[in-house]
Amino acid sequence: MSDAGEGAFAARLKTYEGRPAAVAGVGKDRVNAPMIRHWCEAMGDTNPAYTGPDAIAPPTMLQTWTMGGLSGHGGRAGAYDELLALLDEAGCTSVVATDCEQEYVRPLRPGDEVTFDAVIESVSDRKRTKLGTGYFVTTRMDLRVDGEPVGTHRFRILKYAPVRARPGGRRPRPVINRDNAGFWEGVARHRLLIQRCSGCGTLRFPWLPGCNACGSPEWDTAEASGAGTVFSYVVMHHPPFPAFSPPYAVGLIELAEGVRMVSNVIGVPYDKVRIGMPVRLEFARYDDELELPVFRAQDGDGS
Repeated sequence: MSDAGEGAFAARLKTYEGRPAAVAGVGKDRVNAPMIRHWCEAMGDTNPAYTGPDAIAPPTMLQTWTMGGLSGHGGRAGAYDELLALLDEAGCTSVVATDCEQEYVRPLRPGDEVTFDAVIESVSDRKRTKLGTGYFVTTRMDLRVDGEPVGTHRFRILKYAPVRARPGGRRPRPVINRDNAGFWEGVARHRLLIQRCSGCGTLRFPWLPGCNACGSPEWDTAEASGAGTVFSYVVMHHPPFPAFSPPYAVGLIELAEGVRMVSNVIGVPYDKVRIGMPVRLEFARYDDELELPVFRAQDGDGS
């Protein structure tokens, strides 16, 4: 984009500042004790102010009472979606949340019905970041109960054009320490070793300093047969890393011995990997220093 074109585009983005993102929104649920309890349990917050007949909601739950869930809110305005679509057209197709700021005017209590309005507060000039070049978009939500302000929530995202990864490069090195050195020594000898508790015989992977079944610190090893199945998997598309060529499949492999490990599935296109697919252990060398256990997809008869 030329300098003139960039200037015109930036000016167009600025026209969205001050436009509404949501109008006359109403929280789908009143402030309530069960939601407060769930939040406190998830956060490990045992403050007594959040329980009992005079309980208040944790202040940081402010956004919770405005979330629209899967069905969304009816008061959503079109300007925010228009702004994001405009950035998409300019190549800023990726998004990452960067930060939020909250201001608390008064505590919320069970029974309060929260209403809110949201506005596009600012759109930054073009910024260059490690993720890519794009624009920071900030929205401000003002929350009220019975018409009186109770808080403000600012949420900021970066809409950006992702940096294209350069091809090639070294794979990351595994972190080897005294707890897992034996595993990597086995890999160097083309043996996949599983820890076995000397106390109760439980097999465990990844390697740990003690048994998570009986607590014994004593252990020996058992060598995996190399047979396994795909227990679950994901296909990695983004972000790209220099040493990898997406898309590729990363599998959670259940070994015949019953433990599971994360590894690459090879020998089959990424979109043909399936749960339950039989696989067989191999050792793949990636450079002079790095050799890793991987799993090759097998036909139903194991070939």
